[in-house]
Amino acid sequence: MTNDTMITVQQTARPDGFPTPGLFSFVESPVPAPGPGTALVENLQWSVDPYHREAMDSDEIWTLNSPMEGRTLGRVLDSRDPALRPGDLVLHRAGWRTHALVTPTKARKIPDLGPGVPLAAHLSLLGGTGLSAYVGLTRIARLQPGEDLFVSAAAGGVGTAAGRLARLLGAGRLVGSAGSARKVAYLTEEVGFDAAFDYHGGPVPQLLAKAAPEGLDAVLDGVGGDHLEAAIASLRPFGRIAWVGAVGQYHSLSAPPPAPRNLFDVVGKSIRLEGFLVRDHADALDELYDLAVPRLRDGSLPLDVTVVTGFERIVDAFLGMLRGENLGKMLVAQEL
Repeated sequence: MTNDTMITVQQTARPDGFPTPGLFSFVESPVPAPGPGTALVENLQWSVDPYHREAMDSDEIWTLNSPMEGRTLGRVLDSRDPALRPGDLVLHRAGWRTHALVTPTKARKIPDLGPGVPLAAHLSLLGGTGLSAYVGLTRIARLQPGEDLFVSAAAGGVGTAAGRLARLLGAGRLVGSAGSARKVAYLTEEVGFDAAFDYHGGPVPQLLAKAAPEGLDAVLDGVGGDHLEAAIASLRPFGRIAWVGAVGQYHSLSAPPPAPRNLFDVVGKSIRLEGFLVRDHADALDELYDLAVPRLRDGSLPLDVTVVTGFERIVDAFLGMLRGENLGKMLVAQEL
């Protein structure tokens, strides 16, 4: 690739089950010039997320043989709008490409937060990943100090952010599920979970009941299926479930997991189950900054990220994330 060449990743066919590298193509074209009201951005870091798997099945989200989208951090190279100046660092959604044309309404300038806050924080703990965890805990599950919490898929980006933030919010017993012994150890030894289990080790309701024998007050669930059933079973009366995703069904949308067999217990135990989209809670970002930024600066709040270097490896990073190879948030970066 030369300085005047842009590369975009395009999806060429719909997946049948788990995606394969052959479903993607890397397409070269000239770097576009910005027109009035736009800016040219060189992308530096890319987020690969579980929701991208669901997007692969949708004509409304990802059109075949067109550039794909995703959360991205980049630097403005050239601009035809005074709101964006060369050198500005911006977040936008025109990802899966080396360069992008953005408008001020579609890009958000990154504030200078000083030393201790690396660029990777803006796509992880301070980005949509961390905001999903924060909103789920504070606005949906309404976690209170001393309350016991279960986080499913806890070793991923949202899960590790939820664990870190829950500790700052004063959570009581913190329990997580993960997909391997390595991830279980990471949760208990690095992130601060009191207990964690490998969901391959038996029926999830039984594993959760063992890890939280006295029950739970709140749940942040990103899996669905048997994890949601386990959450309902272990919640105390008037418990709350913040439902942020259903990664358990992303590879089998034609035959999703059955609904929890104990769904009516939501009524019997007066449980509140609420799904949410983080895009509806952008106003919570300042609250997240107030909580997290001082602790990032003083080093007391680590980032949980797995970084794959090189844009040419973005498909490998995406498939690796779906296979569970990451600890924390999976990012692709040209520089950190």
